[in-house]
Amino acid sequence: TGFLHLGGLRTALYNYIFAKKYQGTFILRVEDTDQNRVVPGAAEGIEDMLDWAGIPPDESPRRGGSFGPYQQSHRLDFYRSASDVLLERGAAYRCFCTPQRLELLKKEALRSQQTPRYDNLCRHLTPTEVAEKLSRGLDWVVRFRLEKGVEPFQDLVYGWNKHEVADVEGDPVILKGDGFPTYHLANVVDDHYMGVSHVLRGTEWLTSTSKHLLLYKAFGWDPPQFGHLPLLLNKDGGKLSKRQGDIFLECFARDGYLPEALLDIITNCGSGFAEKQMGRSLEELISQFEIGRITTHSALLDLEKLPEFNRIHLTHHIENEGLRQKLIREVQLLVEHVYGDQQMDQEVLEKEYVERVLLLRKGHISFLKTLVSSDYSYLWVRPSVSREQLQTISAEVDEIGKLVLGLMTRQGAVLTVEELNKDLRSLQKQTKETKYSSVMKLLRLALSGQQHGPSVAEMMVTLGPKEVCGRIHKALSS
Repeated sequence: TGFLHLGGLRTALYNYIFAKKYQGTFILRVEDTDQNRVVPGAAEGIEDMLDWAGIPPDESPRRGGSFGPYQQSHRLDFYRSASDVLLERGAAYRCFCTPQRLELLKKEALRSQQTPRYDNLCRHLTPTEVAEKLSRGLDWVVRFRLEKGVEPFQDLVYGWNKHEVADVEGDPVILKGDGFPTYHLANVVDDHYMGVSHVLRGTEWLTSTSKHLLLYKAFGWDPPQFGHLPLLLNKDGGKLSKRQGDIFLECFARDGYLPEALLDIITNCGSGFAEKQMGRSLEELISQFEIGRITTHSALLDLEKLPEFNRIHLTHHIENEGLRQKLIREVQLLVEHVYGDQQMDQEVLEKEYVERVLLLRKGHISFLKTLVSSDYSYLWVRPSVSREQLQTISAEVDEIGKLVLGLMTRQGAVLTVEELNKDLRSLQKQTKETKYSSVMKLLRLALSGQQHGPSVAEMMVTLGPKEVCGRIHKALSS
């Protein structure tokens, strides 16, 4: 019924981690039985985003598997057969109540300040009355007969639980008039036939679990083990709003966040691990996870910290030889997209140059796209700086220029930020009256056209001797 958001990602991630830790199978099943709420493309989008996040399912509509189909709208025969079994056993019955009657019941309950519930009217129809209504062609649904005296169950997170659903609810619909099941029947039937051993799902389903266990009992099936995950909330305790649109994974991917940063922050604010620790990889999450460590209180998510998580994981990517090659290609594409229509020297797209930029800015940036922002335009396009501009900083502009050109030629091709910093200190001492800060200001302007940014030494190392000399010459002669 919608695209994958952070809450859904967290549920999927815990299932994935649990499955991988115990050599199990992580299954994606698409629940599209409420046809009125189906969003075109959402099912494919969910699978795309799980792939992007690095937690692909082992079995799914796209990948297939031994227990398909994995889309509930393609499994209607399973639900009809299961519904027939319950009707034959007297555990379910046909209900002929019209939508109008049900609406009146709801209004009446609300008027008397009660929780709306079905009054189980059709539960008491005799076989003869049912046959007569069927012969008249009346519309019907199948309802499950809720029984009192539910057995307690042990939840993997919340411990022993039971909810006397028959005391607070009317008999629930399990098969609708259009032949589609409701969640309750579909999930019980599918979990059984797909051999599901463990289900980790949101805490909003905790009170329904007793109802599901009654269905298992009616079929004579063994239920899986259930674990209910506490809510994922904003840091102020409010619900993550899907309406804001900024909690959907597509938005984070578009904004340049790494999937590892999202996986890290949603496990960091939650529980299931011995300690909070930023920068964990998926492999570390799997090895450190213990389901018994999941607490029952809500997980508070502070999205303001996400850029810092992203900075840490981007640093890991830059440090990793294989992942760095992928980043280089991404930066090349970004540069072409942002600066392609400007007078750009093609040398700035060379792999070695882009790699140098990444390695020198490692730990300083949270997003790759920062490298193509106006602050870093000097990396990709030569600035236009006049001699007059430089002379406002120091009258010794020619002397400083010659000293830097001499330094670059003497240094050769191998430059390090540490060595250059020392050399620039020595260089300033050779000027007559220009302070060190003014030398740096002048060089920064000549090289970048800007008044702030990385250190001058880092700028020079990034640009390389040939480019530094070219920019100094250009500034002095303009």
